[in-house]
Amino acid sequence: MDLLLWRHAEAVDGTPDHDRELTERGLKQARKVAAWLEQHRPKRLQVLVSPTVRTRQTASAFTDSFEVVPGLGPDAGVSDMLAASGWPDASGATLIVGHQPGLGRLAALLLSGVEAEWTIKKGALWWFTNRVRDNETQTVLRAVVPADFA
Repeated sequence: MDLLLWRHAEAVDGTPDHDRELTERGLKQARKVAAWLEQHRPKRLQVLVSPTVRTRQTASAFTDSFEVVPGLGPDAGVSDMLAASGWPDASGATLIVGHQPGLGRLAALLLSGVEAEWTIKKGALWWFTNRVRDNETQTVLRAVVPADFA
């Protein structure tokens, strides 16, 4: 299985939090990462998105075919994201467009085996693959794409 974690791009400050839109810079970040993702997209990609405006706008730079999952909102925890994606047992690939601190905590768990306060920068994409070698399940970091490098 492939699991891609994409933090929403830069958004305006303000309230209510769920209605915050991307800034002009955020729209550019989303388009740049979406262009990279389009060139490298895994097959059978399912896209799951937080219900906030900024995550839906980020995902829309890549595709209009995504599912809004209420449990992936700003307060989503690692267990919420794992359950939504089916990691590590689902087949195909899942892209989650979400928020800090949940995405960083999930990245830490996948790479180190322990949740920690890691940060995924705004607009960045982290791509993980799960594989089995010598009867041992391994998590491999395939790519990290910062929004300003895409």
